[in-house]
Amino acid sequence: MHRFFDKPGTLQRLRRGPLGDHLDRYADWLAQQGFCRATARLHLVQLADFSRWLEKQRLTLDDISRNVLELFLEDRRRRIRPHAERLTLQRFLRLVRTGAQAPPVVAPSRAILEEFRKGYLENRGAAAVTYLAFEPILRQFLFDRFPDEKIDLTQLTAVDVVGFVRSHAFLHSPGRARLLGTALRAFLRFLFQQGKITQDLAAVVPRVAMWQGSTVPKFLSPRQVHAVLAHCDRNTAIGKRNYAILLLLSRMGLRADEIVRLSLDKIDWDNGLLTFRGKGGHWSQMPLPVDVGQAIVDYLQHGRPASSCRRVFLRHSAPKVGFANSGAISTLVRRAIIRAHVSSQRKGSHLFRHSLATRMIQEGASLQEIAELLRHRSIETTNLYAKVDFQALRSIALPWVGGAR
Repeated sequence: MHRFFDKPGTLQRLRRGPLGDHLDRYADWLAQQGFCRATARLHLVQLADFSRWLEKQRLTLDDISRNVLELFLEDRRRRIRPHAERLTLQRFLRLVRTGAQAPPVVAPSRAILEEFRKGYLENRGAAAVTYLAFEPILRQFLFDRFPDEKIDLTQLTAVDVVGFVRSHAFLHSPGRARLLGTALRAFLRFLFQQGKITQDLAAVVPRVAMWQGSTVPKFLSPRQVHAVLAHCDRNTAIGKRNYAILLLLSRMGLRADEIVRLSLDKIDWDNGLLTFRGKGGHWSQMPLPVDVGQAIVDYLQHGRPASSCRRVFLRHSAPKVGFANSGAISTLVRRAIIRAHVSSQRKGSHLFRHSLATRMIQEGASLQEIAELLRHRSIETTNLYAKVDFQALRSIALPWVGGAR
């Protein structure tokens, strides 16, 4: 508590009530997780208010139930702003009751998704990266239908499912829209098999038309890639992190989820090798280019927050742990592209992977070489890049009737 409050009188006042003896422990956890002083003070003041309220109600820590929490929250809404955060209270109670060092807050939607994750991975043998792609879609689906977190899955209807797809599919590329449908079908099928819903709503998820080979990969020119990298402010901790991530995307063609899960233990500095778990759960090892390695070292030495987390790249806002999923990397890329004033139809992290393959084929690399670098399991996936080999396409293009002679 002394980290955040200086005056003895303030500390004495905050420690009043049945929770007072536990506030120091929660303050230690806030400091370990990297919460700033202002936010930590706000959390502790809210908890102290809860403790004084319990004292007035003649309740102890053992008497706290969900109904007691709701009564306090309703009382505080009438008395004071800002309102007490339910998640703050839940974190605190879990810490003091279970002795956990880093108390996560399990919201109803997260509990449901965690149950799905375990069932989906265990029963289907799906790769963890597949669930990481599904999670933001399913979280959005539950939030749209149950924004107040009062989740009753039996209330889900076909109208909800179809309405969600119609509202969100057009915002994404065909591939992403198809993934949205795949995620929903898997989730709804799981709920039906578990008896959480009475109808198999997976059957009503609309299908998104997408024909194989019908698209041309979107990419950035080498000059545009350089512009995005140049606009990273490498004098700041976040800029150092973002620069290293963008280099991994543009120089090595890593996927966003591979960067999210990259571990400190998997970097062989002596031999200049990077080991990571890729798509399908397959482990891959690649040489670490000198400039990429230097950017990572700069971030680790001068930008990475102090944390026990073994992920290479961490959040810079508390709690200072690894990114939750690949969506954070895509957001980072989109902001970097906008900041560099680069015009592009696509602004996701995969854009750099396409850009690397396109540059390689334009410089004379074979499709097999590109497949090895990008770790494609089928050459059919790599054949897509033949569409951007403009020099080769010119040699087989037929003259247009009535065109220039």
